[in-house]
Amino acid sequence: MSPGYDLVDLLTLTRQMAGSDLHLSVGAAPVARVNGVLTPLSGEAMEAKRCRELIMAVLTESERSRLERDWELDFAIQLQEVGRFRGNAHFSRGHLEAAFRFVPSEVPDLASLGHGPSVEEFCRARQGLVLVTGMAGAGKSTTLAAMTSQILQERRGIVTTIEDPIEFTFAHAGSLIKQRQIGIDTRDFAHALRAAVRQDVDVIVVSEMRDQESVAAALTAAETGHLVIATLHTRSAVGSLDRVVDIFPPAQQPQIITQLASALVGIVNQKLLPRADEVGRVMASEVLVMTPALAAVVRDHRFEQAYGLLQVGSVHGMHTMDSSLYHLLTGGFITVEDALVHARDAAALREDYKEWLREQSRVPRR
Repeated sequence: MSPGYDLVDLLTLTRQMAGSDLHLSVGAAPVARVNGVLTPLSGEAMEAKRCRELIMAVLTESERSRLERDWELDFAIQLQEVGRFRGNAHFSRGHLEAAFRFVPSEVPDLASLGHGPSVEEFCRARQGLVLVTGMAGAGKSTTLAAMTSQILQERRGIVTTIEDPIEFTFAHAGSLIKQRQIGIDTRDFAHALRAAVRQDVDVIVVSEMRDQESVAAALTAAETGHLVIATLHTRSAVGSLDRVVDIFPPAQQPQIITQLASALVGIVNQKLLPRADEVGRVMASEVLVMTPALAAVVRDHRFEQAYGLLQVGSVHGMHTMDSSLYHLLTGGFITVEDALVHARDAAALREDYKEWLREQSRVPRR
């Protein structure tokens, strides 16, 4: 990397290395995340002035103003012959820094991501709330895009996305699509959700539910005849139930629990793990499908019983994270170490794997 590099050079090199993210931090060299591992792009640490110049050079005047006002900025940039990136500029110890996430130009289908028929069926619901959950970097945005693409192809209706910023771009298909970006097309998630109810929309896709207002507006939209698909930062499918309720003060929680029991269609929780069989990452997932028994558990605020129903809900298309990890482990897609680190019950998974190995040893070799 030459001393006079700019942000375009860094993003180009990130993609040449098949990196998913680029990080610019003061006092450190630019680093790309390649298959989950941070890889320096140069041997020289950046000074604060240099880091700020690289970031500000790609922002519009409007974006610069918002950054100075809010101290945080989500934005997107498109580089010819390189691709589209979602950026987040922020301050750390008074210095401007940034992270950039690559957004593939092609929207993958759900099956290629590793999702099963249950997630495809969520896209066919006529109304209600579907949550796509996981921690940062778990691939939630890609799953959301794949679900949006399926809906556009299969249905005839109006689909509105509310994003900050717009990542994947879509063309009209069987359905018409309106992509609205926070700060450009609408003020915030809650305002956009409330407006969508008055815009003859059939499906509302929300890139992130961040606060009480957006969660409340999403639940209301889901109850009033719309299919709402949204992401949420949580570690598990069942934990998402607590997360939705705990956003609200105790006085409001009974009402939210009632709405959740009525509106929830299902929850997808996912993680991305390093592959053991080849370079890359593979998805492990957990899927909760709302059944009458689960609705009763939610309505009575007996969330601790939800995981038991999830464990025995395979007939309804449910599966736990541990069962997904077991499948990936026995298929040779992930290592034992990674499987156990991410398991809910590592001891049980270890025993199941040992039993599988014993069974394999008893299979006659041809």
